[in-house]
Amino acid sequence: MSAPIIPARLRKLIGTLGIMVFLAVYVAIATTLYDFLPDNRAVHLIYFAVIGLAWGLPLMPLMSWMGKADKPVIR
Repeated sequence: MSAPIIPARLRKLIGTLGIMVFLAVYVAIATTLYDFLPDNRAVHLIYFAVIGLAWGLPLMPLMSWMGKADKPVIR
């Protein structure tokens, strides 16, 4: 038995909502962690570089799933 087919528009809606929720939580955690950093410019630079790029890695599978094309209907 195959998995249920989710239309592309619904996948994009679900994915968009998931991305917004993830980013809201990610920003809240990132700003909370910032308060615990030492007062050093080099540490801040490294922190913001890593945190600014790291959000994309966990979202890649979700964005890939959102971008899949609908399977053609065979009749």
